[in-house]
Amino acid sequence: MWGIALVLLYLAVYKGFEPLLLVPIAFGSLIANLPTQGIVNLPVHNQPGGLYYYISKGITWEVFPPLIFLGVGALTDFGPLIANPRTFLLGAAAQLGIFVTFLGASCLGFTAKQAASIGIIGGADGPTAIFMCNRLAPELLAPIAVAAYSYMSLVPLIQPPIMKLLTTRHERRIRMKSLRKVSKLEKLLFPLIITVLCVLLIPASSALIFMLMLGNFLRECSVTERLVNAAQNEIINVVTIFLGTSVGVTMTGERFLNIETLKILFLGAFAFAVSTAGGVLMGKVMNYLSPHNPVNPLIGAAGVSAMPISARVAHLEGQREDPNNYLIMHAMGPNVAGGIGAVVVAGYYIASLSR
Repeated sequence: MWGIALVLLYLAVYKGFEPLLLVPIAFGSLIANLPTQGIVNLPVHNQPGGLYYYISKGITWEVFPPLIFLGVGALTDFGPLIANPRTFLLGAAAQLGIFVTFLGASCLGFTAKQAASIGIIGGADGPTAIFMCNRLAPELLAPIAVAAYSYMSLVPLIQPPIMKLLTTRHERRIRMKSLRKVSKLEKLLFPLIITVLCVLLIPASSALIFMLMLGNFLRECSVTERLVNAAQNEIINVVTIFLGTSVGVTMTGERFLNIETLKILFLGAFAFAVSTAGGVLMGKVMNYLSPHNPVNPLIGAAGVSAMPISARVAHLEGQREDPNNYLIMHAMGPNVAGGIGAVVVAGYYIASLSR
């Protein structure tokens, strides 16, 4: 496990792969495989437990992922999705990998709860994956969290070949109509409406969707500057450290070094690839049905969430074919929709499999 910790540190420090998460995870995994005292031990005979016995309650009590979502909401502009709501379809289609991988994992011998937790990696949303895995398959938390964040960091390597394979040069050069300006009232109503709809339809996703939309409302209302700054900086940064190290300390050798971990890493990559393909293919279908107002299918790949990395990848791939084609704002629409879609799917699985 020391070797794996060093590999994760190398990828984070020297390759820049999701360093904000991989560094705490790697350090936590190193600590988990040393004969420590006062770190992970349970409380015994009126003696307090170790430091991470208490901090890791933030995962088991489902506190950390919603707090991360508060910061994500405060950092994200939902305007592109509001301006072009049909990109919701791209975000929805990019959840395809979650369901396909659920079937694949079931065939490989995982239980339904474990298969659903593995499939959510295809949503490329680390906090959602941790939230759902903790609820349905906590024994797989470490490999699923590592896979989710590793593949998020590998978006620039995984997605481009799939995007090129499924699109023609002509499609990659499509220029989309400029987005209309979104009013402040629309930006205020959007998080309120989405919160009410999602909570009523999928109550199990309430904690994530509520904090995501609260963070965004704080951002858009323009009267809570101190709260927005706290959500965008101190809160999300502190929670990221605790979340990453809490995941890391679960990576003991006996729990991580087994054939199941290899299966999860393979299935995670598969889920990610299928989700990317689902978003791109939906873009092609939309162009077939509405040829007079085409979308560039590349932005469908941004539906896997991973905000805003996958949106930047779609933009850069478009510019490889046409340097004057600016897709970044168009890609943010499916990017936000994918994040919401992953939360909804997670809520559906939790509600249906927790009974």
